[in-house]
Amino acid sequence: MLKAEYEALANHGRPKGVIMCRNLSKYAPLFLLLALSGLIFLLRNIHTLENLSCHTASTLFQLQNSIHTAFAQKGPLPPYHNDTFCSHLGLELTPDEALEDRYLLNAIAWPKLPARPAPAPLRQTSDPVHSLFAILPSKGRREWHVGDQLEALVQMHDFQGRPKRYGGDFLVARLHSPELGAGVAGRVVDHLNGFYSALFPLLWQGTVEVVITMVHSSEAVAVLQRLQEQRPDRVFFKSLFRSGFLSETTLCNMCLPPNQPQEPLCNYTDLHTGEPWYCLKPKMLSCDTRINHAKGGYQKHLITNKEALLFQSGVNIKVVIHASGPDRINVLPKKIDEPELENVSIKPEPVKYTPSGYYYRGSWRSFGGTTSQFNDSSSITQCLTGKVIHMYGDSTVRQWFEYLNAFVPEIKEFNLHSPKNVGPFMAVDSKHNILLKYRCHGPPIRFSTVSTSELRYVANELDGLPGGPDTVVVLSIWAHFSTFPVEVYIRRMRHIRRALVRLLDRSPGTLVVIRSANLQALDQEVSLYNSDWFSLQRDRVLRPMFMGLGVVFVDAWEMTLAHNLPHQLHPPPAIIKNMMDLILSHVCPTKKKKS
Repeated sequence: MLKAEYEALANHGRPKGVIMCRNLSKYAPLFLLLALSGLIFLLRNIHTLENLSCHTASTLFQLQNSIHTAFAQKGPLPPYHNDTFCSHLGLELTPDEALEDRYLLNAIAWPKLPARPAPAPLRQTSDPVHSLFAILPSKGRREWHVGDQLEALVQMHDFQGRPKRYGGDFLVARLHSPELGAGVAGRVVDHLNGFYSALFPLLWQGTVEVVITMVHSSEAVAVLQRLQEQRPDRVFFKSLFRSGFLSETTLCNMCLPPNQPQEPLCNYTDLHTGEPWYCLKPKMLSCDTRINHAKGGYQKHLITNKEALLFQSGVNIKVVIHASGPDRINVLPKKIDEPELENVSIKPEPVKYTPSGYYYRGSWRSFGGTTSQFNDSSSITQCLTGKVIHMYGDSTVRQWFEYLNAFVPEIKEFNLHSPKNVGPFMAVDSKHNILLKYRCHGPPIRFSTVSTSELRYVANELDGLPGGPDTVVVLSIWAHFSTFPVEVYIRRMRHIRRALVRLLDRSPGTLVVIRSANLQALDQEVSLYNSDWFSLQRDRVLRPMFMGLGVVFVDAWEMTLAHNLPHQLHPPPAIIKNMMDLILSHVCPTKKKKS
């Protein structure tokens, strides 16, 4: 084309034009080379170029606009120090907060393994098959009565049959009568010498059976402790960034791996709570083009082959320990001269254990007040008439939303076009003025994909509620924090506690329900990310942090441990029904129903 123009100009006798065109002709190859180089550079650096059509003029024009937007950064990123411990991120603690942290961490401190030059081989670790327990005789008499306390003594042995000389094994205990639909969780006391006591209150008459289970050996717990403190990245997250035809996916977490200290980050720390969250900055896009959050996956090869032997289903994960003699006793009726248990009251002795409740005839009987039975939808509708129920948290509280939505036909779910199992969800009964709402908590959240517009921190949501006597707030936040140090969970609960205090100050009649963690089915893989040991640590932190606020606790830990159904992350309907009965009994405390 340039050659044709040059010849045309030459034919018309324009010497100045000839000179200009000769100069253009001279540099044209250089311009062409630069243009090609720029295009090649662009194509090599775009990670994902979606839907690039053959309409090159229009497409390249839009592409140039997208690239210009990507480089138009809106100011410098706040300083961020990459740390191995996620607990070091976030706002600096006040002296009172630091003191509370120390108290809570000391309260959940787990016994350490004895020092040794190398980890113990499998044959020297706790073996539930070789271990035994024995029911200790009743003090001063040969019989047990309702109101007494039963004690079983456990002695742990290794795979060679030799007795263990140190503690730290994770045991759980249950006392039950399957034919009566009765069960209660026991308390396990570690004597730090290989012996453990399992304590049970005797709450009903008849034959009761002791069941003691080793969830993890002390050696396995030591591995879990190391993972909790050193590998908070074992579940990783990602976010999609998109602008025009450009899109990129980058790694995100509360604390990113320390081997990437030089990469620029997008800082998504919440402005109100100070909760930290970061993503690696996309190469071609700005931080404000983030459109979603999702679970990326699970890191593999977290433990050595020798350590993997500590996590074998049917060998040393959730295996029952057998009794050296009888594993059951007969409980006689309560003695006439002793006070009734009607209003709980097992008179505490120095070592007496009082659970939060127990099952009898398949129904949960709480020691925190009378639990009514809501066996038909009409009784639930009557209880919830005029109420607004806000549910926040993980999928274990979403179960409650789904239960009410399915069990009560008058409650109809309003289609918000939300992703399945993610939310937010809303259901209404316009006739009885009932509104149910569910929203997941903010990151870390391991759901498939959550739009950034729907990522909300619970504390901020609570600050937006008017509250009142017709408002019920339900919280369940624990399962997605299992891979992080406990300090991270304490910080999140502290922010929620502050918001609850503000809510209850402005609206004292608001009912607040908090659900604890529950036990679940475990294998090797689940144990490394979501072990019951991680859940227990958070459960022990949760209770004292909210004590004294006047909130209702649903003790999901005891309700799943005391029941004879297998443990599941999402408890089966029979347990969910009992949980809902407990909540509704507090929503409608004056409802006269037989306990």
